[in-house]
Amino acid sequence: MTERSLVLVKPDAFARGLTGEVIRRIEAKGYTLVALKVLTPTRDMLAQHYAEHEGKPFYEGLLEFMASGPVTAVCIEGVRCIPGFRSLAGKTDPTEALPGTIRGDLGRDWGQGATHNIVHGSDSPESAARELGIWFPELG
Repeated sequence: MTERSLVLVKPDAFARGLTGEVIRRIEAKGYTLVALKVLTPTRDMLAQHYAEHEGKPFYEGLLEFMASGPVTAVCIEGVRCIPGFRSLAGKTDPTEALPGTIRGDLGRDWGQGATHNIVHGSDSPESAARELGIWFPELG
């Protein structure tokens, strides 16, 4: 089943010049890049994106981190690309992520509050549709 997913190269990875490496791994896995843009997200975009986390202790720090600099937003496509990219990304906590994954190879705990874990990937087809609507409304 071909599906689409949102991948975000977060501000920590963008600042470290890792966007190309993340995209290289996506393409090496065989997924198609449908759309790509570099932007500094607005608080409104981030509030929509992270709406399910509103009210949680980490919410404000997460929004602050994600708005702290440019991100690369990518729409990828491929058979089962949602679980495939999440496997490629590795565990959310970069300290626990296995070597060979994006977070395991490129991420680490910087002791700065919000988890700086390199990438975001949609976790379900429903989340992907909602998130792609926020980041790529032009794909409608």
